[in-house]
Amino acid sequence: MAPFSNQRRNGALPAVVLLGTLLSTAALSACSDPGAVASGGSAGAASAAATTAARNGVVYNTSPDQQRIHAERDAALAAKVPALIGKDGKLTVATTAGSIPLSFHATDDKTPIGSELDIAQLVADKLGLELDIQVTSWENWPLKTQSGDFEAVFSNVGINKDRVKLFDFASYRAAYMGFEAKKSSSYNIQGADDISGLKISVGSGTNQEKILLAWNKELEAKGKEPASLQYYSSDADTILALSSGRTDLNIAPYPSTVYRENTRDDLKIVGKVNAGWPSETLVAATMLKGNGLAPVIAEALNSAIKDGSYAKVLDRWGLSEEALPESKTVTEANFASTQTGAGK
Repeated sequence: MAPFSNQRRNGALPAVVLLGTLLSTAALSACSDPGAVASGGSAGAASAAATTAARNGVVYNTSPDQQRIHAERDAALAAKVPALIGKDGKLTVATTAGSIPLSFHATDDKTPIGSELDIAQLVADKLGLELDIQVTSWENWPLKTQSGDFEAVFSNVGINKDRVKLFDFASYRAAYMGFEAKKSSSYNIQGADDISGLKISVGSGTNQEKILLAWNKELEAKGKEPASLQYYSSDADTILALSSGRTDLNIAPYPSTVYRENTRDDLKIVGKVNAGWPSETLVAATMLKGNGLAPVIAEALNSAIKDGSYAKVLDRWGLSEEALPESKTVTEANFASTQTGAGK
């Protein structure tokens, strides 16, 4: 499938699933939480200044002082780490740092934090390795993982039929997209008919866009007006357009829409769709195909699920509803058997 012709850089809406060819995604720059802490302050002051008590009961800590949840080393799992990966004592993990609360920059504008990195920390702990976080742009992680620069990617990456040709996966979270709108709106987005004639902001080259384009085809086939897709270069521009009424809806990774609904007074979630629509997908740690790391990471994740540290991480970021009961290794060989729904 050819890449979309209207590709743009979009730092606000990191893709969950690539469209078409694996390497044709739009570039995604890092974004940071506003209000960086002034230098010279104490760590305690920095942490307090970057703590937000949300309406969902979550206290979001966006300071560089994360005090991450840790897990105990599992000697048996550590022994299974492929020699070429474990020889330096590090697990080199890539992330795009582009979406609160998944992976983003802290208030110092340089420290990568978020739920994705907390889960990566649990895996590194279980394997007895030091977590080495490398921030990269969305379009670069596939090539750099293939070249060996990154041993794993934890950045809201969804499993799909194109990626399994080059990468292996260890699932760790459900994958959904959320539709958000002004709080005063009455939208209830369940499918194509509900977006007819609306202006919707979306990231170019993303799975969100794929869903909307498919829904627009449904509308056109019924003789109904399709939605008008809007593209913005930054998260700030996207949300400003939504809050000011220049767009009717925004579609983004569900955890980000949950964060905004619970930390702002003007936005709410008005719909939810699986990121793999019309089938289903999962968010997963992503490794080079055949390097032997995926099953080890899946075991580490299952150990973290069993000891409760996984649940603590998701609770910390308000993501408990996306928890999985089990991590599974997904490869090209077993991908088809993991798919449910139409459009496998």
